[in-house]
Amino acid sequence: MPGKTHKGPLPPLTPEEKRLSDRLHEHVLVLAGQIGERNLANYHGLEDAAQYVGDRLREYGLKVNEQSVLIEGRTVVNLEGVLQGKGAPDEIVIIGAHYDSAPGTPGANDNATGVAALLELARSFAAVQPERTLRFVAFTNEEPPHFQGGTMGSMIYARRCRERGEKIVAMLSLETMGCFSDQRGSQQYPAPLARFYPDTGNFIAFVGNFQSRDIVRRAIGTFRKNTRFPSEGVAAPETLPGIGWSDQWSFWQVGYPGIMITDTAPFRYPHYHQPSDTPEKVDYDKLSRVVTGLNHVVAELVRQ
Repeated sequence: MPGKTHKGPLPPLTPEEKRLSDRLHEHVLVLAGQIGERNLANYHGLEDAAQYVGDRLREYGLKVNEQSVLIEGRTVVNLEGVLQGKGAPDEIVIIGAHYDSAPGTPGANDNATGVAALLELARSFAAVQPERTLRFVAFTNEEPPHFQGGTMGSMIYARRCRERGEKIVAMLSLETMGCFSDQRGSQQYPAPLARFYPDTGNFIAFVGNFQSRDIVRRAIGTFRKNTRFPSEGVAAPETLPGIGWSDQWSFWQVGYPGIMITDTAPFRYPHYHQPSDTPEKVDYDKLSRVVTGLNHVVAELVRQ
C-alpha cells in the first residue's frame, strides 16, 4: 500500500474536528438512541431513519431521489443525494452506507456511524461542484435476512445502475467505523491476514477485492498523505471472510469497483450485532478524524 500509516500519539483535535465529532454524535444518538432498531421487523424505525437521512440531505442542499421497492408487503427506500459533475458528469463516484440495523440491535456502530459519516461528507461537499458526479446513497436492507441477496438495498440499486449503463468509477461503503483500541490483542483477522497486519485495533481499514485494488491504493494513499491517523489496506479475494461484508459487495456482483472503509466490525467490536451496540460505545473523536481524512479521499476521487 502507498504511503505509511501514522504511528505514535494523535495530534489534538482541531476546533472543526471537535465540532464534527459533536455532529457525528448527534446523528448516532438520533438513529441508534431515539429511533433504535430499524429494519422490516421494526418497520416504523426503518421509516423514521429514512426520513431523518432524507431530511438531512435536503437540509444540506442536495437533490434527493428515492428508489422505492416493495418487499414483504412493505415499501422500503434507498435515498440518493446527487451533486452533478461539471467536467465529467457521466463518471460517477458513490459514497454509500446502510441505515438499517440488524434484528435485535439499535445499531450504533453498525451502522449509524457509517450513516453519520455519510451525512457529514454530504454536508461538506454540498456547496462544491465536482468534476465527476458525486452521489451520497443511504441503502436499506443490508442486514440479514437480506444480506448478499436480491432484496439487499444496495443490490437493487447497483442492478439499476447497470441496467441504465451508468459509469460508476468508484464506490465507497462506509461500514461500522467507530470502535478503536490501543490495547495489544484487540484486533483479530481471518486467516492468513494475522501474519501481515497489526494486532492492535487502532486503525481504519480500506478493504477491496482484487478488481478494486487500484481504488484501495488510491484511497489509502490519499488518506495517509493528508491524515495523521493509523490506516491499513487490503485487496483480497472476496471469498475471504469479511472482505465482502457490506454494500460494496453488491457493486462487485454487477462489475463495478468498490471498497469498504471500516473498523473491521466483528474482528474488533465486541458488541457487533448485539443489543449492547449503543451510542456510548462509539469513539466520536476518532471517527471525526477518519471523516476528516475521508474528505480528502472523496475530493481526490471526484477529480478527473
